[in-house]
Amino acid sequence: MTGSSTRLWGGRFTSPTAADMAAFNDSFRFDERLADFDIRGSMAWSRALAQAGLIDETECNTLLQGLQQIASEFEAEIFGIHVGDEDIHTAVERRLTELVGAVAGKLHTGRSRNDQVATSFRLFCLDSSHQLQQRLRELQRALLAQAHHHIHTLMPGYTHLQRAQPMTFGYWCLAYIEMFDRDYTRLEQAAQHMRVLPLGSGALTGNSLNIDRQALADELGFDAISTNALDAVSDRDFVAELLFVAALTGTHLSRMAEDLILYSSAEFGFVELADAYSTGSSLMPQKKNPDSMELLRGKSGRLMGNLVAILTVLKGLPLAYNKDLQEDKEPLFDSIDTLDLGLHIAAAVVISMQMNPERMAAALEDSMFATDLADVLVRQGMPFREAHHKVGQLVRHALHSQVSLRALPITDYQSIHPGFDETIYALFDAHQSVAQKNSIGGCSPERVNEQIARWEATLAWC
Repeated sequence: MTGSSTRLWGGRFTSPTAADMAAFNDSFRFDERLADFDIRGSMAWSRALAQAGLIDETECNTLLQGLQQIASEFEAEIFGIHVGDEDIHTAVERRLTELVGAVAGKLHTGRSRNDQVATSFRLFCLDSSHQLQQRLRELQRALLAQAHHHIHTLMPGYTHLQRAQPMTFGYWCLAYIEMFDRDYTRLEQAAQHMRVLPLGSGALTGNSLNIDRQALADELGFDAISTNALDAVSDRDFVAELLFVAALTGTHLSRMAEDLILYSSAEFGFVELADAYSTGSSLMPQKKNPDSMELLRGKSGRLMGNLVAILTVLKGLPLAYNKDLQEDKEPLFDSIDTLDLGLHIAAAVVISMQMNPERMAAALEDSMFATDLADVLVRQGMPFREAHHKVGQLVRHALHSQVSLRALPITDYQSIHPGFDETIYALFDAHQSVAQKNSIGGCSPERVNEQIARWEATLAWC
C-alpha cells in the first residue's frame, strides 16, 4: 500500500490507497508534460487570490517564487518524483509545500482540480495547435518550392487512378498546399474554442470568493470566460476538435503519401525519394522502399483511432467531471506527437525528392486529349453530350485499330463529324492542352503562377 499524505483528497479516508489502485489511477507518468501550463495557471491563481484579499502580498510573492523554482526544476529535468504524486498537479503542490511551507496550502483556495486541469489542458492544446500550424506551414513551403520549379513540368492527371488529362507537377503540389491550408484554418477554428477560461469554476458550481476571472483570462491569454461552471469543468469538446483536425490532417498526409508511393514506383518513375527518407530490403539488395511515406499512410489510422477513443469516452458521461476524463490526455498526446513528427518528415521528403520530367511526359497519351477534341465540336455549336459520344466513337475506333488518336486519318474523323479538319492534329500537344485550362483555379501556367504568387505572399509572413 502507498501513503496518501501528498494526495489532495485523503482527509475523509481511513485507509491508504492500494498500490494496484494507485497504479491504475495515477497519471503523473503521462501528464507530467503539462507542468509548465499547470504552473502558469497556478501563478495566475496566486495573483487572483491576492487581488481578492485571500492572501497577502508576502504570501503571494512566496508562492510565485516557489512556483518559479519548480518551473526551473522541470526545465532542468531535475524535478524529483515521489511516491504519491498522483498527477502533475499533486506533484507541483507537494513540491511547493516542501519549498515554501504551509502557505502552499493556500494556493488551492477556491480552486478545484477540475478547473485546474481543464485550464492547464486548454493551455497545452493552444500551444500544440500553434506548433502544428507551424509544421503545416513548413510542409506548404516545401510544396511551394517544388511547385515553383515545376510550373511547366507535364504529367498525367488521374481520376480513378486512370490517366485523365494533362496537367503539371507544379499544379499537383499546389493542390496539396490548398488541402493542408484547410487543416491550418481548422486548427485556428479549434483554438477559438480552446480560448475560453474555465479557471474559477471550482468543482462544478463556481466559487464565492470574489475572484476576478477577467483578470485571470487576460493574464493567461484567453479570449473569453466560461459562463457555466457545470459545463466548463467537464467540457472536452476542444480535445475532440483537435483530435478531429489531427485525424483529417493525417488523412491528407496519407493521400499525399499514396501519390508519392505510386509515383516513386518503377511502374511510374515520376519521383525519386531521397535515400535519407527511404529504406532497403533485408533480403533484396536492389530495393529502395518509400518507408517514410508508408509510415505516414499507416499512422493516419492511429490518428483516427485516437479521435474515436475520446468520442467513446465522452458519449455517456453525466455532468459534471468524471474520472473517465483522465483518458482525454494520452490519445491527444499521442496524436500531437505523431502528427508533429509526421508533418516534419513529410516536409523533408517533399523538399528533398527529385522529379523525372522525362518519365512524366512519356506517360502522356493521345486518349488524354479526347476532351479537347470534344471541345472543338462544342465550339461549333454541338451539344456536349453529342460531342462526347462522337469522340467516344473515335476512341473506340482507335483502340480497335490499335493506333493512337493522332494516327487516325482525317477521313476517320470526318466520318464521325464533317466539322473536323486537319487543324485537329495540333490539339495533340500537352502544353497547349494545359495552357487552355485557363479558368480560375485551372492548371495553365498563367493560373499556376497566380496561385504561386498568392501562396508566396501568404506564407511570407507566417
